[in-house]
This record gives sequence, structure tokens and C-alpha cells, in this order.
Amino acid sequence: MDLYEYQARDIFEGYGVPVLRAMTATTAAEAKEAGAAIGTPVVVVKAQVKTGGRGKAGGVKIAKSPDEAEARAAEILGLDIKGHVVKTVMVTEGADIAEEYYFSLLLDRAERRYLAMCSKEGGMDIETLAAERPEALARIPVDPLVGIDQAKADEIVAAAGFSGPDAAEIARVLQLLGTVYEKEDATLVEVNPLVKTADGRIIALDAKVSLDENAEFRHADHAALADKSAEDPLEAAAKAKGLNYVKLDGSVGIIGNGAGLVMSTLDVVAYAGEEFPGSPKPANFLDIGGGASAEIMANGLEIIISDDQVKSVFVNVFGGITACDAVANGIVQAFELLASRDEHVDVPLVVRLDGNNAELGRKILAAANLPGLEQLDTMDGAARRAAELAAS
Repeated sequence: MDLYEYQARDIFEGYGVPVLRAMTATTAAEAKEAGAAIGTPVVVVKAQVKTGGRGKAGGVKIAKSPDEAEARAAEILGLDIKGHVVKTVMVTEGADIAEEYYFSLLLDRAERRYLAMCSKEGGMDIETLAAERPEALARIPVDPLVGIDQAKADEIVAAAGFSGPDAAEIARVLQLLGTVYEKEDATLVEVNPLVKTADGRIIALDAKVSLDENAEFRHADHAALADKSAEDPLEAAAKAKGLNYVKLDGSVGIIGNGAGLVMSTLDVVAYAGEEFPGSPKPANFLDIGGGASAEIMANGLEIIISDDQVKSVFVNVFGGITACDAVANGIVQAFELLASRDEHVDVPLVVRLDGNNAELGRKILAAANLPGLEQLDTMDGAARRAAELAAS
């Protein structure tokens, strides 16, 4: 779960990371009140969206009075930044910036450890810096069992080229950020920029945090950080049912077992759809995993047919640990279960079964004679038929 900047800032503050005073506002009038309450000669009004490039898009503006804060907020609220509409701004005290740095701590899945990145050149697109001047970005592996202790913090700041009193203070702040990462079960903690002010203070001027949703059971307070208003209702309903579902913008509903198979199915359907009017595309990603029980299948179908954009459904299953006859029985029972809920599959269903007990599974579906269900033997053929039905 990605956090808004103000949420990450509040977490930083709770762990002692030096941050600026700030307040949030959802209206221009509230921004004026926030500017007056903060009371500094300069405040900064910042769009709260979960994407980068806010400054270039006009989402970060300086104000020199409460009235100006109100005017700047009015300009930012409602702004569309890379598809994210600004509904909240953060008003923060201004800072007399002398230097800008960069720091991040993230999960390096390939190496099964953490990776710290630090640079004396912050405040810019870090991807550009890494590509054009990789020597300016220190990359230091971090042992998850140790984290960022004093020795590791000193190693990071030295590798980034810091020295003297600044290095000691930056190392202290990096240790605090490492504590945030560990205690909050984060997958990313990023500060861009981490700044040195004219009076020598080191401050996290920005805050970006991503939390590991697999660790939610350890953090009851994390539920309050979720932005329910921005969550797709179908994705929310699927999550409540324990389904691995992602909403897309096409018209062919997809159900498969195994993330790799589902990803391949998306590609095959998209390719097949190019043959037909409107070029039907996948409407979703839905991986039902290895145990395609009747309830899981029913829940999956219920979510997919609740999407008004869906015109056909493609069930693509390769029988492994769960045999195809069990999947077929699951589909039959899913129709019965949906009917008992007064729900009906009112769009055509194309099923392709392959692998363990595939022939038996096909016989079960044929005998059930389910309305609107067709079977095809190949993945390409089934994808093409599903796209054709969605286009008709």
C-alpha cells in the first residue's frame, strides 16, 4: 500500500525523523487556515497524489501569506496529475534550503535483502541520475537481520561522499528512517529531497512510504491509512473475498489458475481481440490459485459479471495439483451457488481445460449443459472465441 506524503510524514515524525510542520486541507479555505496556523513567512502548498512529477505538473506552489495559500490551493485542488485528481493538499512551513540530497531504502527481491541508495544530488528524477551519472548514486546492500545500524549508516553516507558534521547528522537520520522501514514493515522508504537548511539542519522535506500488505496482521493501525475513496469498488469487493483480482479496461473477463498463466492469457486475448471490431481486450486479472473450489469459482464469476464492461468470460485452467475434473465440478457448482444467491451468469463463458484429468473435466461440463458455456481445446482458440463473443 502506497501512502500519501502527509501520511508518510506523520509516520516519520512519530519515529523522530526531522520534518517540517504541516497540515492538510481539502478546500482552499482550509488551506488559508492552515497557512495562518503554521505562521511562517513562507508556506508550501503540495498536491497529495500517489504519483511523482507533482512539481512539473504545477502541484507544488509557494505562498507568502494565508491568502496566497488559499489561492494556490484553489489552483491545485482538482488538478489532474498523471490521471490522479488532487483532492487534498498539504500546507507545510517553508525551508531555507542550502543543499538537497536523496535517500531510499527498498526491498531488493532478487538479492533477498534490502538496498539503500543515497546521493548528494537530490530533488531531481532519481531514475535520470542513475542512468546518466550512476557514480553519483551510492548503492549499499543492507542485511535485513541487522538493518541500518550505526556502522551501516556510516558506510552509506561515506559511499555517497558526505564528510564532517553533516555526515554524522545524516547518518543519524538514516538510522531513524531504517527504523521506520523495519517497524512499519515497509517495502520502500524514500526521501527526495533530504535537505540541509541554511542553519545546518538535516530535514526530510519529502516522504514516500510503501507498506507491505502481507504484514497487515501486525499493524491494525494501517487499515486507517487506506484511501477507500480511490479504491476500485470491484477490487475492494474481490479483496474482501480473498481474490487476487485487478480491474482492467477491457470487455473479456479472465479467470485462470496461476499468475503466469493468467498473464499469458491476458496477452493472448489482447492479440486475438485485434481481429474483431472494437479490438476487445482483457477486463481483469484474476488468479484463483491452485484450489479452484466451487466457492472460489463462484466468487470470481460474481465479481467479473458485476463489471458492466464484461461481454464474455474466458476461464483458462491448467490442471496440476488441482485436477481439471475438480475445476469442472467447481464451475458447475459455481453456477448453482450463484443461482442460489439470485445471481446468474448472463454473459457467454468460454472454458479451456488442459493438464491433469482434462478429458474428464470436459465431459463433466458437457454433461452439465450450462447455459452460455462453450469449450475449446486450445488456449489460442478459446481466446479468439472469447474475443469474438465480446465483440458481437
